[in-house]
Amino acid sequence: MANMIKFTKMQGAGNDFMVIDGVTQSISLSADTIKKLANRQFGIGFDQLLLVESSAVADFKYRIFNADGSEVSQCGNGARCFVRFVVDQGLTQQREISVETASGIITPKLEDHGLVTVNMGAPRFKPDAIPFVAASAATHYALEVNDQAFNIAAVSMGNPHAVLTVDDVETAPVLPLGSAIEHHPRFPERVNVGFMQVMDEHHIKLRVFERGSGETLACGTGACAAAVTGIQSGRLSSPVKVSARGGELSIAWQGADTPVMMTGPAVTVFTGEIDLDAI
Repeated sequence: MANMIKFTKMQGAGNDFMVIDGVTQSISLSADTIKKLANRQFGIGFDQLLLVESSAVADFKYRIFNADGSEVSQCGNGARCFVRFVVDQGLTQQREISVETASGIITPKLEDHGLVTVNMGAPRFKPDAIPFVAASAATHYALEVNDQAFNIAAVSMGNPHAVLTVDDVETAPVLPLGSAIEHHPRFPERVNVGFMQVMDEHHIKLRVFERGSGETLACGTGACAAAVTGIQSGRLSSPVKVSARGGELSIAWQGADTPVMMTGPAVTVFTGEIDLDAI
């Protein structure tokens, strides 16, 4: 008997997802199965897999799996696709929902103009909360990688981020340096690595090397991380337009313990069914 599941392929600013309804379907996926589904030649192909589940403390529960099968706590572009999905699938009549994640409750809202705004919560800068090995919190840290010293900012947006400022994102060594920093021992849970080019105080260009997935066309939490570290250091002012390779996001943050608000697109690409035993 075939092991069929229904799914929806979605993207937010080019960051693409396989979204599965685990409320009306019984879903059990191993890391190996997720890796096979993520394969762009032999599977569906995606940066992350998003699983919608029931929650005892919110409207829904949101689980996120990277392309390598590892589970992570947060994904900003995925959160926007999540609310678009549950509304389009008729799982809710609400346009603003509460969603349980491994890093806390978020509240994505489907706007009238079709974009989605997500309250991403307050950023966390204390090293233990990121987690990052450092004696105390600072706006920037020296990080030695392959006998070279780099100046980075570090923050958690529900997942760990390192942000480097570069002169030109197009020529930045995103793949080799991103991979090296992802696995740096000072980041015990690995880290997402952002390469930020400041255009003016309200506009940046950004490329992100995501832990467990490699470089993606956009990263919502990465956009939040770059914007808030730039605002914290005085180089940027809210709101910040973030231009990623796959599209644009708008990030607003008023500082201190206030929440980061992210607005951007969430688009359904196609829907389908797949036999998990056939991949």
